[in-house]
Amino acid sequence: MKKIILTAIAVAAFSFANAQQTRFGVKGGLNLSTVVGGDVDDTKTLVGFHVGGFAEINIVEKFFIQPELLFSAQGTKVDGGFGGDVDFKLNYLNIPVLAKYYIVDNKFSVEAGPQLGVLLSAKAEGEDIKDFTRSVDFGFNIGAGYNFTDNLAVGLRYTIGLSPLTDEDVDNTDDYYDSAKNSNLALSLSYKF
Repeated sequence: MKKIILTAIAVAAFSFANAQQTRFGVKGGLNLSTVVGGDVDDTKTLVGFHVGGFAEINIVEKFFIQPELLFSAQGTKVDGGFGGDVDFKLNYLNIPVLAKYYIVDNKFSVEAGPQLGVLLSAKAEGEDIKDFTRSVDFGFNIGAGYNFTDNLAVGLRYTIGLSPLTDEDVDNTDDYYDSAKNSNLALSLSYKF
């Protein structure tokens, strides 16, 4: 197993070292998030934000790999009856790794790839609920972007959660599909150096 991991690291390092060009950047923007699936009813969109950095690694002419490190404020609002809406706020350190392809001369791009989210905090109306929430969230991203200049770009990305939010046991396929998962639409502004 050690040899496989070391070989994978060596191949990745060699690929990145031979990449034609690597650019770094910062990004931030608006999150519109909610929770889908499970027995969660009457959820509403919670407005949050994301901020972080990324590397855009050119592999071949129009194809790039873009790893990112983002702080992301997500969650949902749930109808609390007579007391009004209850905010569930979930803060993550998200690590997406995207395959990015420029369709039109380094202007318009499409992207897709997996994401690992590490839960930093979970609160419902100010009360800590981190003990009832999974510490790791897996998701999948799909999105598009447009470069206004060589440095300034805008992007739109949808992330669907692939893992259940709670620590409840998922015993079978039906339990997995019926479990509550993250859903996030992000609008970003980024600057490449």
